[in-house]
Amino acid sequence: MAADTPVEYIQHHLQNLTYGKLPAGYERVDPYTEEVVVLQETSWTFARSSVEAADMGFMAIHVDTMGWSLAMGLLFLTLFRLVAKRATSGQPGGLQNMVEMTVEFVQGIVRDGFHGKNPFIAPLALTIFVWVLLMNTLKLIPVDFIPSLAQFLGLEYFKIVPTTDPNGTFGIAIGVFFLIIYYNFKVKGPGGFAKELSFTPFNHWLLVPFNLLLEIIGHLTKPLSLALRLFGNMYAGEVVFILIALLPFWLQWTLNVPWAIFHILVVTLQAFIFTTLSVVYLSQAHEEH
Repeated sequence: MAADTPVEYIQHHLQNLTYGKLPAGYERVDPYTEEVVVLQETSWTFARSSVEAADMGFMAIHVDTMGWSLAMGLLFLTLFRLVAKRATSGQPGGLQNMVEMTVEFVQGIVRDGFHGKNPFIAPLALTIFVWVLLMNTLKLIPVDFIPSLAQFLGLEYFKIVPTTDPNGTFGIAIGVFFLIIYYNFKVKGPGGFAKELSFTPFNHWLLVPFNLLLEIIGHLTKPLSLALRLFGNMYAGEVVFILIALLPFWLQWTLNVPWAIFHILVVTLQAFIFTTLSVVYLSQAHEEH
């Protein structure tokens, strides 16, 4: 890999494939020859280093996160559509059994956590659970396999676990947050939602500013808690896998296999927690006070 020291190895594996805009006059340094090239005009290009990725600013795109997220979403839709078209009431196959168990599991989450009436919540919860689970499961692929293949194809950086990128987890969490706000307005009405923000938890007009502060902070922490919990757990696990990869070969397998087996529980648990919290937050949005 493109790393001479353990620190460079870790930094390399934690860097996303970033596509963004660099301004005219920007000095680019070749990571291999250290030759400096000055851009003659504004260019959209792939970052060659973490410095370039940072200089690309907010509008830069993590192509690997975007690509693997879409790929796992497509895999989810393909598998479930295939099972739905071939479903049988006789002797079901292994894939149908797995899908039916997943659907029943998510139905249990919705039944226990959602107390309103909305036929959209169960399909949403199923989508979130399976999508996040598939993205998390990519962590079980050896850390050097995909980056080595990508480097062979000319891509310097390439991460494959979208949930180890805060852009990926915040993208899902903000989508859930928009739904929370939408259903608050839809179910309670603008006036009802404003009254809830103003008179909760203290039902007195003198405490309206304090209530508003508490409620707004409470709503804003929902996407933060969703995104950061998922990102933190998956990122920490990824760092441990990378650290294990730095050890001698015989010791790698001694530690890597138990950690991978343990992570089967972690990737499932994090998908379950993200889905459960999303359902609970949406249930709160449907409650009329």
